[in-house]
Amino acid sequence: MWKFYDKIIDEIPDDLDAVIDFVHVGEVWTIVGAGEYVGMAVTVNEQDFDLFEFSGIANHDFLGMPLKDAACYCESWNFLEASIGTAALNAYLNSYHHLTDPKLFRGMSQKPNASNGFNDYKSLAAGKKVAVVGHFTKLEEYLTDSELYVLERKPQPGDFPDSACEYILPECDYAFITGSAFINKTLPRLLDIANNPIVLGPSTPMSRELFERGAIELNGFCPGPEIRHHAIEVATGIKFKQYGTALTLKSKP
Repeated sequence: MWKFYDKIIDEIPDDLDAVIDFVHVGEVWTIVGAGEYVGMAVTVNEQDFDLFEFSGIANHDFLGMPLKDAACYCESWNFLEASIGTAALNAYLNSYHHLTDPKLFRGMSQKPNASNGFNDYKSLAAGKKVAVVGHFTKLEEYLTDSELYVLERKPQPGDFPDSACEYILPECDYAFITGSAFINKTLPRLLDIANNPIVLGPSTPMSRELFERGAIELNGFCPGPEIRHHAIEVATGIKFKQYGTALTLKSKP
């Protein structure tokens, strides 16, 4: 199973001259910077650690660390460490430098995406049986024409527990999967059992390996350098898209 993660980490060059110079772990988002590279991921704190105390430890441990070494923490079972590791990974993978490499993304199409991802998928999912792993903002507003199954680790009324994925995903026509599944290590299995999986959200690593595993489309985020100056408010959950570019990457038909 770790081969999936190892291959993604190895997309970062060993000789990349970038060290961690910024780490902010917020209640909602974690932001990591390494020179020209900036990445973000959702803060997964299922172990309920004290964020203030952890942030102090994280800054001590991660500042000055090579970006690729920090990215390796995406494999940690301490999910706060994994959030930092995923943000570090995304700092490179979701950068324009990486996404414009024709050797890596030959046969793929990409475009800026200024809209809510689900709005783009409304017609695609119309009349279909659709699973959504992880809640997204105003989800029902965009997928009202679908037979919708929402699966959540902490289910709200009408949701299914995430343990139902093994039963529901294979029966659905499409599956929209939160990028945070990469952090909690459920993504490989979800990609294996889902039909036409689409991975989305700022935590999504824009990696060809996700396509090799079965994804048909990735919808991620490339933060701009200015997000560093707004990290405190962004990390608490305010709108962040004004500080970067949402990107869609998919296989060409």
